[in-house]
Amino acid sequence: MSVKGMPAAEVPVSPELVRQLLSDQHHDLAGLAIEVLANGWDNMVCRLGHDYLVRLPRRSLSAGLVVNEQRWLPGLAGHLPLPVPAPVRTGLPGRGYPWAWSVVPFLPGEIAAVTPPADPGEAALALGGFLRALHVPAPADAPVNRLRGIPLAGRTAGVMAQLPHLDDPAARAAAMRVWESATAAPEWNGPPVWLHGDLHPANILVDHGRVAAVIDFGDITAGDPATDLAVAWMALPASQREGFRRAYGRADYSTWTRARGWALALALVFLTHSADNPLMAGIGHRTLNAVLD
Repeated sequence: MSVKGMPAAEVPVSPELVRQLLSDQHHDLAGLAIEVLANGWDNMVCRLGHDYLVRLPRRSLSAGLVVNEQRWLPGLAGHLPLPVPAPVRTGLPGRGYPWAWSVVPFLPGEIAAVTPPADPGEAALALGGFLRALHVPAPADAPVNRLRGIPLAGRTAGVMAQLPHLDDPAARAAAMRVWESATAAPEWNGPPVWLHGDLHPANILVDHGRVAAVIDFGDITAGDPATDLAVAWMALPASQREGFRRAYGRADYSTWTRARGWALALALVFLTHSADNPLMAGIGHRTLNAVLD
């Protein structure tokens, strides 16, 4: 499969920049140790002392996502059964850096993509219960995301562009059948519900073998719950998907069928854009295999 690398950073981001911004805007935190933890598609994340992380957008496309987290996540956090990184401090542009940024709590654990839960059945119940609590009707001014929460057919152009990159003709044909079935399912006809928008094993923390937190709400939006329910194929073995569905409690046949289509669409994105990110490529491969199984 031919793949591309992650999007490049549009502005230089570094621990030195973090220290300067903290000195200017949150002086009481500026003396804490700073260590880069991740440079993702959207953000650079630094550990700040023992208790915090700093998240800085790497590109303009993700700058608004941090603002959405700052506005909405603190209000949602108290209603969710798992911890989430609601910002505890917010930062403004400065020192030549053009966007808002956040200080969030450090949540212990390893990402599920590296350290899977010890008990997949327990994980299925935890994730299903988390999404049941999150997926409540959202207000009219909830963030709009042109790629997540939308009718599944809106992803067709991307899927059709990415399918030819699969090397195996049998896999391409099977994926096409899944996509046709998923897009033929009736669209979501309920109210737009709150969505994480990017729920996959690199955004789920596992601590002492158990699902401990859900992180990275940059794609928070409202719409079709099937977008998030794709995690059943992205993070769980086939034997535990029905337990997840029961814990969630309200995924009818059409929603479940669309969720499988969302898992396929996201797998293809990960496979197409992870030439320099083996972690995300691995999620893509495992998800594709789960969808086609």
